[in-house]
Amino acid sequence: MQEIILIGRQEHLIEADAGPLREQVAHSHHQPSTRLSFMTPDHHRVRNCAVTELPRSNGKPLSAQTICERLCLPLAQVIAILEDLQRHLFFLVLNPAGEVCWAYPVTCETTPHRLRFRSGERIYAA
Repeated sequence: MQEIILIGRQEHLIEADAGPLREQVAHSHHQPSTRLSFMTPDHHRVRNCAVTELPRSNGKPLSAQTICERLCLPLAQVIAILEDLQRHLFFLVLNPAGEVCWAYPVTCETTPHRLRFRSGERIYAA
């Protein structure tokens, strides 16, 4: 029996052979992404903090100072990491003031996609 996966495209479901997907997933842990190789554990902490805190910011961009306080990291280090993440076109975008306005998958900028969390926070999806 052939395994299939269902892919949603608007109001339609498309059937596809599950074999190629299973093979990719099975081998994915053997070939870590080189796109992530620049990220240190603190890069991951800063990125995760931005994603977590942006929905709590009441629609306002997230400052480096806020991230610095949440993670107990030096402000200069947080700023450097934020700039590094943006430079690598990875996970987040800074506004001209250096604040996080977009941290995939959330943004404080208006988009057609809105999110509401069980905790009550609301934000736009990136």
